[in-house]
Amino acid sequence: MLTMEELLRQMQPITLEQMSSVKLMNRTDTKFVTTMPRLLLLLEMAKQDYFVQDINGQRNMLYDTTYFDTDSFAMYCEHQHGFANRQKIRFRTYVSSHLQFMEIKTKNNHGRTKKKRIEVTDMNLHDDVKRDFIAQRLHFGVDTLQPHMHNFFHRVTLVNSAKTERLTIDTQLEFNNLLTGCSREMGPLVIIELKRDGLVPSPVLDMLRQLHIHPHGFSKYCMGAAMTNASLPVNRFKEKLRYVEKTLKLEN
Repeated sequence: MLTMEELLRQMQPITLEQMSSVKLMNRTDTKFVTTMPRLLLLLEMAKQDYFVQDINGQRNMLYDTTYFDTDSFAMYCEHQHGFANRQKIRFRTYVSSHLQFMEIKTKNNHGRTKKKRIEVTDMNLHDDVKRDFIAQRLHFGVDTLQPHMHNFFHRVTLVNSAKTERLTIDTQLEFNNLLTGCSREMGPLVIIELKRDGLVPSPVLDMLRQLHIHPHGFSKYCMGAAMTNASLPVNRFKEKLRYVEKTLKLEN
């Protein structure tokens, strides 16, 4: 079996400029949880049907993200209680391209995700530009927000030949809780997310089914927080947490 890097090198590249028509800022998301051995099989199957994002020769990029929440964990609790309309706010640094954005994600009760973002140079919430952006788009007051969770991961982005979808593949996840000081490395765990503008045909779905990789929700903020802060309620996440722990145990 080839390594991940070798498989990615066999795929045709696509640049950020060429991907401009596949931004999908208003989209449907489907997540899948798997492990590195199955990911390698998927990449082997997908290499003829997908481009891989390439930035200055890099195809597996480091992302650095900090999630904010209220002091009462309101955004975490909305997700944990299953609210259909919910939001998250984060600062994400795209290390390879030296860009940082403040991003607000809103998921509505129709299963669609809208993402709004602005480019920033720091995480200071007290400047007028950030405060105005938050006031216009977030359901929570800016003065209630504080950093809660920091994570790192490496991401590969694939684009199908028709340029109607993106597939992001996250590996080497690491969670660092800024309130408790607890950290968790996720080893061989892989998070795949299929992002489409509606239910357009997707060549990767049949490949995932063949590999028995099934849809499985995984919020990096919520799962990371649940794993590193014992004081948070986890009722709705218990099954997901057990599934992740079982998956990791099988690979070790």
